[in-house]
Amino acid sequence: MKPAERQRTEGALFTDQYQLTMAQLYFEQGLHERQAQFDYTFRTYPDYGRHQAGYCVLSGLEWLLDWMQQTRFVAADIDPLRKQRAASGAPLFDAGFLEWLEAHGHFGALTMDAVPEGRVVHAYAPVVTVTGPLAMAQILETSLLNHLNYQTLIATKASRVVESARDGKVLEFGMRRGPASGTNAGTYAALVGGVDFSSNVGLSHAVGLPPRGTHAHSMVQVFMALGLGELEAFRAFAARYPDDAILLVDTIDTLQSGVPNAITVFDELRSRGHVPGGIRLDSGDLAYLAIRSAQMLNAAGHGDVSIVLSSNLDELAIWQILSQIEQEAARYDVDPDALIARLVYGVGTRLVSSQGHAALDGVYKLVAVAEDGGWAPAIKISETREKIPIPGRKQLWRVYDRRGYATADAVACEGEVIDGAAGATLHHPYRTGVRRWLGPGEMAEVEPLLQRVWRSGRTLPERSIEHAREWRRRDLDRLDRGVRRLVNPHIYHVSLTDEMAALRDRLIAATAGDAVS
Repeated sequence: MKPAERQRTEGALFTDQYQLTMAQLYFEQGLHERQAQFDYTFRTYPDYGRHQAGYCVLSGLEWLLDWMQQTRFVAADIDPLRKQRAASGAPLFDAGFLEWLEAHGHFGALTMDAVPEGRVVHAYAPVVTVTGPLAMAQILETSLLNHLNYQTLIATKASRVVESARDGKVLEFGMRRGPASGTNAGTYAALVGGVDFSSNVGLSHAVGLPPRGTHAHSMVQVFMALGLGELEAFRAFAARYPDDAILLVDTIDTLQSGVPNAITVFDELRSRGHVPGGIRLDSGDLAYLAIRSAQMLNAAGHGDVSIVLSSNLDELAIWQILSQIEQEAARYDVDPDALIARLVYGVGTRLVSSQGHAALDGVYKLVAVAEDGGWAPAIKISETREKIPIPGRKQLWRVYDRRGYATADAVACEGEVIDGAAGATLHHPYRTGVRRWLGPGEMAEVEPLLQRVWRSGRTLPERSIEHAREWRRRDLDRLDRGVRRLVNPHIYHVSLTDEMAALRDRLIAATAGDAVS
């Protein structure tokens, strides 16, 4: 694919065909400029099979806003649409619609409110709301879902990995296994989710973080093939990077060759006034090898160097490794806490691919249309109640209990305020009649979550990745441990206020009545 053609695939035509055919219909019906609101939400948390998430971390918003700011329909986008043909052979898109699209096909007239990137978000809650002319709000759907679903999935996985690592450093190594250039989005999301550094050089520099890495087995293999051996490979690497030497010790035999040779090189480095970086274990029983390596390094006076673990790690694998170290390290006169404190985790394939749960089921649904100077709420009926979106224009509130922990996200109608001093009844989002009362003493704080992030074609306000990383840290500190649990987490409550629950039930009943009649 030529560069110009590839660039076209990432611009205004980065959408699904049905978005354009619907936009043309709106244009022909005179509805294309009518104000409408769409909500982005997701229905379920990632379920990885043996373990499950109880929350998500929002990511992808900044990349989406950048794309919106740079994107509009231009002649190069209109030309292929002009050549498209219907089954009859007639042009699929009329000249009038294409002229309008070239003149007005941008996102400057839209307004977007969203939960800030990096914050903890929950199923069924409206995470992003888009308001503006119907046709362009519709066309935005595909790109919005593409940006938010994947990055939120990876940021969530990364957050769980970081929590499992118990404050240990986590490095993202997934570039070689990611979805082509989309791996940049995966790296960014992993950093939002709390990963400390990445091996991805370009993306790391773009966000202002130093890339990190060690070396490959191939470096040792080269020296072995030339008759120089593993020890000389380590010496050469350490000579070039004396203050950053992390040596991969499992090319031949970890305990019989790799670690002893690393100790020799570390002794030489210290004699020259340098502090060795550490070793990396990339195969075998990582818990056992970490213990035995620590035993050997400690005995040689290198108890301060890092031990980097890699090879198919995820949150559950890290949890199992640490559990094994806690149970077995003392047998080898190794302090388990001291060992765990020096571990670093290189996480690759299972993070960038979100192994076990390949896609977040985020959706973008119409919830309101302007009518007679006001707003008419819209609803989609489904036999599966969980798929019925929350209708109307709205605000999202986070309710904190007396402990200072988040206890519910409450969806309210536009202009409706939750008064913590008065108490509130909160309704289940899709189970009619299921509710709970939070009295005045049970709501210590109520926080509005949706903020204006896009207006008049520009981002409001400008934020850095560090803002997103800090949001995640703060939100997790205020999230109950049961919800953060790796396996079978507690269910976090996303609820409807009295007014919103009444609106939803009224629309469902009215729609059912229309269907019967």
